[in-house]
Amino acid sequence: MFNGNLGLCGAHRTGKTTLANAIATRLDMPFVRTTTSQVFEKLGLDPAAPMDFKTRLFVQNHVLAAAEQVWQSSPTPFVSDRTPIDMIAYTLGDIQGKTEVDFDLLSQYIDRCFDSTNQFFQNLAIVQPGIPLVYEEGKAALNAAYIEHINVLVIGLCGDRRLKAHIFCNDRSAIHLEVRIQNILEHFRVTI
Repeated sequence: MFNGNLGLCGAHRTGKTTLANAIATRLDMPFVRTTTSQVFEKLGLDPAAPMDFKTRLFVQNHVLAAAEQVWQSSPTPFVSDRTPIDMIAYTLGDIQGKTEVDFDLLSQYIDRCFDSTNQFFQNLAIVQPGIPLVYEEGKAALNAAYIEHINVLVIGLCGDRRLKAHIFCNDRSAIHLEVRIQNILEHFRVTI
């Protein structure tokens, strides 16, 4: 069993949900699935479509609120397939050189995400790209470069001193589910 909650973080299409579910099943812990796609659908937006910064921040605040509600109501310890660190990465990932950004609003959102991560997660495991990309309706774009961009942002964010969680970064060569599970369990010294 984990000492506290475990959140898997990383880019979309890296197998976080499958891995989180498998770890939870292996350890007989609750698996808490977040609802990013459903939030986009509820707001009438396509997660694969480009959006301006104001819209991105609007959506990300809704995504975070929905996730916090799920995490708050879950028995602990639990395993989740997403963390606020992912949410910061996607927000930052949409900023380009000429993107108009209200930096005060961005800073407030980032602080809120770090606070939320520290509130709900004592352990974070970064899941890097490597598994084959498979298209699914309603999911974010299958752009390997964008996925890599988000991966690098997540790794950088996990080095921020505002973060209090214990961090593990799964090697990108670990693409088989069982290897990923074992790496995480061994790192956190979890015994079954």
